[in-house]
Amino acid sequence: MAQKETAVDALDKSEAEEELNRLALILSKANAAYHTDDAPDLTDAEYDRLKRRNVAIEARFPDLKRKDSPSDQVGAAPSEGFAKVQHEVRMLSLSNAFDDADISDFDDRIRKYLGLSRDDDVSYMAEPKIDGLSLALRYEKGSLVQAATRGDGAIGENVTANAMTISDVPHKLAGAPDVLEVRGEVYMSHDDFADLNARQTETGSKTFANPRNAAAGSLRQLDASITRDRPLRFFAYAWGAVSEPLADTQSGAIARLKTLGFQTNPLTQRCDTPAEMIAHYRQIEEQRATLGYDIDGVVYKVDDLAYQSRLGFRSTTPRWAIAHKFPAELAWTWLEAIDIQVGRTGALSPVARLTPVTVGGVVVSNATLHNEDYIAGRDANGAPIRGGKDIRAGDWVQVYRAGDVIPKVADVDLSKRPDDAARFEFPMRCPECGSDAVREDGDAVRRCSGGLICPAQAVEKLKHFVSRAAFDIEGLGAKQIEQFYTDGWIKEPADIFALKTNYGTGLQQLKNREGWGEKSANNLFDAIEEKRKIPLGRLLFALGLRHVGEVAANDLARHFTSWGALATTVDAAAPAAEAHLQAERAIEVERQTAAQDGRRATLSKVRDQHWADVPSEARAAWDDLTGIDGIGATVAVSLVTSFAQDAERASIDKLVSVLEVEDAERPKTDGSPVAGKTVVFTGSLERMTRAEAKARAEALGAKVSGSVSAKTDLLVAGPGAGSKETKARDLGVDIIDEDGWFDLIEGA
Repeated sequence: MAQKETAVDALDKSEAEEELNRLALILSKANAAYHTDDAPDLTDAEYDRLKRRNVAIEARFPDLKRKDSPSDQVGAAPSEGFAKVQHEVRMLSLSNAFDDADISDFDDRIRKYLGLSRDDDVSYMAEPKIDGLSLALRYEKGSLVQAATRGDGAIGENVTANAMTISDVPHKLAGAPDVLEVRGEVYMSHDDFADLNARQTETGSKTFANPRNAAAGSLRQLDASITRDRPLRFFAYAWGAVSEPLADTQSGAIARLKTLGFQTNPLTQRCDTPAEMIAHYRQIEEQRATLGYDIDGVVYKVDDLAYQSRLGFRSTTPRWAIAHKFPAELAWTWLEAIDIQVGRTGALSPVARLTPVTVGGVVVSNATLHNEDYIAGRDANGAPIRGGKDIRAGDWVQVYRAGDVIPKVADVDLSKRPDDAARFEFPMRCPECGSDAVREDGDAVRRCSGGLICPAQAVEKLKHFVSRAAFDIEGLGAKQIEQFYTDGWIKEPADIFALKTNYGTGLQQLKNREGWGEKSANNLFDAIEEKRKIPLGRLLFALGLRHVGEVAANDLARHFTSWGALATTVDAAAPAAEAHLQAERAIEVERQTAAQDGRRATLSKVRDQHWADVPSEARAAWDDLTGIDGIGATVAVSLVTSFAQDAERASIDKLVSVLEVEDAERPKTDGSPVAGKTVVFTGSLERMTRAEAKARAEALGAKVSGSVSAKTDLLVAGPGAGSKETKARDLGVDIIDEDGWFDLIEGA
């Protein structure tokens, strides 16, 4: 479970020391994963955040700074697989800027250090920050003699043989100083990255997450012939040891490197003020998606090399340079098309097809557009979002991605919208089966009404049916499901259990299909037979009913214990479910009408009117369903609706008829100290997950609730319990910690 962070200014000295130790471990592992293994386990944004937190704690408690502080580290130790190279001039990292104010502060610091006023001229070179692998090339008397990675800044890896396979790296120089160490970045273009991953897939080899990983993994090969086959490029942007100066200025030195035959970035530009630096940053940011290679910011360097010399270095960074990072989770790109996908619940989901762009360390070519309201520029209540701007094919859009969240379109630049860009018309019919696409009251999405006749729903439901948390049939995954469905062998779940009967013998046999033999076919048949006996909870989850996830399925199973009891209750609740839906619609109308009339809404009266004629047995069944902890009206309506659809119900009944559905075990409450009690778990649990805690409590006959009320008997509070613990104390509820919980139930 993720640890909740305490604000830096709220840490006491002991907590600060513990936090510095934690951050040192995380950042050390991240450095090794990024620089040594070429397999980063943190996003750039999270790495930068943790490093800033480390610096802030050290600033508040300077005496706690570790000898191996992450603030003083550059890169990571070189791999043992390469010979080590001592850098004559250390390869340092850059300090980072994250907003415009940081750039003005940078300029102020430069002027203050040099003793210059606002009226004195200070120019800067602004260049794209290439997201690749740093490389130092040493030339002696015009010949390339050594190439080394940055490593930990002091010692790098000898990759000379590999570097010599890169076409952008000259082997000979004419007119260069006797000793010249050229520094730059090895990278891979987007097109080359896509081609490489395609080749890796074809050969069954490991694919790369992004171009940076691909470039680093390709350069750091022990076999140079592998590097030769990889499409690597090189931009030169700096220098290390030199026998004589290249020029008097940064701009002059870069121009000199270009005349010597090195590739330099054409977007490098001289800027005379912070405003010009920021303007160039914005210009580069706009071009980011169309450059054809990855950048993650813009680097500013003082142009005058004499000034650079005076400014010098801190322990790990030069004072005369700074990296203005792009927001790691944001990028601009072109929206090429809007496609509609149909999910297993029939939801029509719009997807943006994008010109590929790297966002948060991942190459993004698709983004969710949520629903028709989101595309139109409004929320579910009709209020404008993005200033009311709609989204169209051909738009220049801002893509947002944070962590593992699916990318989405955050904004649209209307100034770049093509004149012929047409407003997107959301389909009223399913693109897969042609059935009406219906949007129910209160639903944010439009859904296909085709049900089992819709191939998109059928295939997705079948994939879900065989997924790991459902039937989990060995040898029958998504790929096989698609094949069998396309060939007409499987159309609904019950067909899976007839595969051996239908295709074990005869003209069409599984063992005769491509990729199958007699042994693999028999193994599949045996695996299917093993799953005829299935726990009730897994069966409920496997059905893929809307809103019935794994937790809800198990909650239902524990309550009803048998399939028959569940089905009987769901069928009986049908009139109540309809009354509930009608009442909710009427209540919404009443709210709006009352607001218009300037009166108080009579919600209870409206609700009672729709429930008045509901039979008592239907109401009792409804109350039984909705009274289960974790099962509300939404799940209950979904169950009733699914069971009431003739085609879907027939499919479910057919499946159940060929299975042995295991009843759920009733809680063993004998000797249980919590049987019949309502328990709430809150805070950070350290000895068990929240799901494990709930399952154990329910197995002992307790009811687990998510909120504290007068009906709560016991609160189990971990660190960070917060408002629930406060409310429990006010109500006089018994409160114990996690250790107390285990002591309480020991032996039960």
